[in-house]
Amino acid sequence: MGLLNPIDKSFCLEQLCAANYQKLFRLIPNLQAITESALTSTSQQSPLQLKIIERTPYTLTIELSHCFLDNDTSLSLPAVIIRIYLDAKLAEALSDYARDPVSQVFADASASKAIMDYKWRLNYFLQKWLDHCLQQPYNFDGVALIA
Repeated sequence: MGLLNPIDKSFCLEQLCAANYQKLFRLIPNLQAITESALTSTSQQSPLQLKIIERTPYTLTIELSHCFLDNDTSLSLPAVIIRIYLDAKLAEALSDYARDPVSQVFADASASKAIMDYKWRLNYFLQKWLDHCLQQPYNFDGVALIA
């Protein structure tokens, strides 16, 4: 995946999070109706699994991942934790299988450039992955809800 490094990263990150919000709701139109978790698949791809981590009146935190099954074991990758700001219509990737949350990586808030770079990479990855998922025939409309 190519590296995109915009000059005004703060503005571009906000635009990226707004685009990710739209893509997420195109992929999962009934996202707000899911109470705990959901699983969907296609005949060509591994299932997509959604878990609700936290729900507040204005935010929703989810984990979205492919679920790979291999001889009675399952592996969830990329296991992206996403906070959805319902009022602002933004979706921000907080972490994934390979990267810890920003708060664990940067204890010093004065490292603002490094924090912005880190958040940019996380959310740019989310954008590319959502683009990939939207190209597949995943359908969360009639999803299997799992407890």
